[in-house]
Amino acid sequence: MKAAVISSPGVVGIETVDDPTPGPRDVVIQVSACGLCGTDLHILQGEFAPRLPIVPGHEFAGDVVALGAEVRGLAVGDRVAVDPSLYCHECHYCRLGRDNLCENYAAIGVTAPGGAAEFAVAPAANCVKLPDHVRTQDAALIEPLSCAVRGYDVLRSQLATSVLIYGSGTMGLMMMELAKRTGASSVDMVDINSDRLTTARLLGCSNAVTSADEIERPRGWDVVIDATGNQQAIQDAIGRVGKGGTFLQFGVADYAARTTIEPYKIYNQEITITGSMAVLHSFERAADLFATGVLDPEVFISDRLPLTDYAAALQQFKAGKGRKIQVIP
Repeated sequence: MKAAVISSPGVVGIETVDDPTPGPRDVVIQVSACGLCGTDLHILQGEFAPRLPIVPGHEFAGDVVALGAEVRGLAVGDRVAVDPSLYCHECHYCRLGRDNLCENYAAIGVTAPGGAAEFAVAPAANCVKLPDHVRTQDAALIEPLSCAVRGYDVLRSQLATSVLIYGSGTMGLMMMELAKRTGASSVDMVDINSDRLTTARLLGCSNAVTSADEIERPRGWDVVIDATGNQQAIQDAIGRVGKGGTFLQFGVADYAARTTIEPYKIYNQEITITGSMAVLHSFERAADLFATGVLDPEVFISDRLPLTDYAAALQQFKAGKGRKIQVIP
């Protein structure tokens, strides 16, 4: 089969690799669409993936074409979205129910061959069947949505909170949509790329600005979310949290990124700084939400490119052009 392969840091191409075969409790999926995200860029940079080469792609959906001998509840022809998480279920954190902090963390598309290929293998337990009205290609959005749902689990957001989100890419826009669903009184968006703010305005944010200085809020915001992973954005965002407020690090930063905090201010103003890592008991709920139309795929997916253009798709994503970019095998 054809697959995108990151062979070494900075090097990605399309190669012919062996077709996957299912283990006893696995299925083989013919991939309909695979989304790109910041994690793929980190893997290309030589971060996250412990060993290269790797077939990337952890956001994907498709049709089941082969079953392992012990698979129950799925059949050939079923359309599914895939949770890429591969937890060990044995380590200290898994036993505590904090599987996303697994000491032996692994994931499809990160440590195991992923969905940027014609076919991919996944545990049957990681597959969620799609209802008839959900298009298979669109369902690749369920994985990033499940990360956003996990983010709101961490926030435990209350009604009538003021929310400020840095980054008007796919993940920032998803966080905005969930903020509205959880009863935020206002949702403001910041992005230095003014073109991206057009979509935020289309989706009904309260303000869309290139700097938070443009919004008059002297007491700060109840909830500030970084969805960029950018060091400068993170530094600015932490300073915008109001008394008793919460800062959520949601975007994936470089390993080397550093910011400065004011310990006395955190103490004196009871500010919470927290993070949200990937997926935790949120994939099925995200699939249910997606089926209700919480996101409009025609708004969120800006580009559908052939798999052969994977390298170009990564460069487009890195340049901040478009929203969710998918490759179609």
